[in-house]
Amino acid sequence: MAVEIEMRARFDKDAHDRLIARLLRQDSADLGPDDKHIYFYVLPDQLLKVTDNTAAGTAKITLKGSRIGQGAAFPETEFAIARADVPAAVKVFNALGFEPVMHEAFNLRHNYRFRDVEIAVKWSDAWGHHAEFEVLLDDAASDAARADAVARIVDVATELGVTLMTERELADFTAAFEAGERERKDRQRQDAPIR
Repeated sequence: MAVEIEMRARFDKDAHDRLIARLLRQDSADLGPDDKHIYFYVLPDQLLKVTDNTAAGTAKITLKGSRIGQGAAFPETEFAIARADVPAAVKVFNALGFEPVMHEAFNLRHNYRFRDVEIAVKWSDAWGHHAEFEVLLDDAASDAARADAVARIVDVATELGVTLMTERELADFTAAFEAGERERKDRQRQDAPIR
């Protein structure tokens, strides 16, 4: 199992364009497009995802041992599946009772690496323009290594002119998103014809 140290930022289109320009001006590695169709299940203390990576032609199932807004460290277990198996994986998780907490999203994203930090510059309906700053560590990484990774992300974001979201901002944003999704699903159920 690996541990992701991940921090996020949300911004408008102008800030998105400035970030891309800075990454291109700096000596960053352009890792290319990484668009994904994601089915994610928001569990009490975990996040389960089925990801169809449309840009790479791959798919995977991921379990993150934490939720957004509960700290920057995300213990993560993932394994590859065939793209053709994505609908079956979603069907299985829904049949196991996770459907009420499932959300579906398409993320347009482009990945970069700058000073050993991977930066995914993204857009989705829910988040708008945003970015994830990530350092991947071995699951046995010490607290000092984790703190160093957080400091590296903060330094890179500062150098690129990006303000990272606080844990409180992340928790508030995701809670509002989840509440909105519950309301939307309730309206759909109420509007569905009776059979």
